[in-house]
Amino acid sequence: MRNLINFLFKYSTWIIFIIYVIISCILLFNNNPYQHHIYLTSANKISSSIYNGTNYITSYFHLKDINEDLHHRTSILEQEVISLRKELQKYHDIIYNDTMQVTPALSQYKFKIAHVINNSIHRAHNYITIDKGSNDSIESEMGVIDQNGVVGIVNIVGENTARIISILNPDLRLSCKLKGNDNFGSLVWDGKNPNEAILEELPRHAEANIGDTIITSGYSAVFPEGIPVGIVIARANENDDNFFALRIKLLTDFSKLGTVRVIKNMMKEEINSIEKSSKNTN
Repeated sequence: MRNLINFLFKYSTWIIFIIYVIISCILLFNNNPYQHHIYLTSANKISSSIYNGTNYITSYFHLKDINEDLHHRTSILEQEVISLRKELQKYHDIIYNDTMQVTPALSQYKFKIAHVINNSIHRAHNYITIDKGSNDSIESEMGVIDQNGVVGIVNIVGENTARIISILNPDLRLSCKLKGNDNFGSLVWDGKNPNEAILEELPRHAEANIGDTIITSGYSAVFPEGIPVGIVIARANENDDNFFALRIKLLTDFSKLGTVRVIKNMMKEEINSIEKSSKNTN
């Protein structure tokens, strides 16, 4: 207490001065309109600055909550986008399937829509992976086509995916013929151009011209007859007196594969059973 009294006594002059200044300011700003206006304007600016600073500091401490809320909303929107894409893809598949004209000759075949998820065209042996597998009734040795022509044959099947041996693979030989006659040969890729293949073993007497269409022969349980394969662009090297070969421009653009159709032959088991019986008889 004594220290407080000593402090007040020591600085009494300054204290009295400060009190007089405060009283003078109050009288000045209250009794003079102009000074009162200046006071209010300055006070508003100061309070506004204080409020802005306080709001900035408060907002900074709430950034974490705001950021988490944004992440939550973003994840919800992403899920909605994925769901909409799936719906659009489903309708796209329906439209894509409806555009395929099924003639009476193809009544024994069913078609399953699939999408390419991996594809190679520049390797020595090329394969394609699709997003359908055994859960979707996909089996090995099913033919695969797109809207333009033949793509390949299923050779390995998983539960949800399957691998296709592409036409751009020398291990695959496809029975094909010239459209308009019954002269057939074996289509094989020579490992050079991914847009071309060779139709070998055509009989020497067969007539073939540049621009003729090559189609599947139907001499297997994999592809029905008449599926387009390519167009004749030239004669290949001829090393046999009884047969000749043609260079074919493939109709399928393997660099742009997206949606394909997997072919299921409903009579495949019956055909295979009869062929096995014939071999056992012989």
